[in-house]
Amino acid sequence: MKVARDLLIRGSEKVIGQDELLPASAKTEHERELYRQRIERERRLIRDFQGELDHRAA
Repeated sequence: MKVARDLLIRGSEKVIGQDELLPASAKTEHERELYRQRIERERRLIRDFQGELDHRAA
């Protein structure tokens, strides 16, 4: 399970890295907001995965 969780975390981090560049090139404010929402969603996923790890360690 740890391997799968680590893979999901790395995937989310990769998405964030790629998406952080996109708002600057967005043509509309709506498009920028969609990118920001996607970045925040990926950050929440990482926190959730890490929280699951912390919960199991306790």
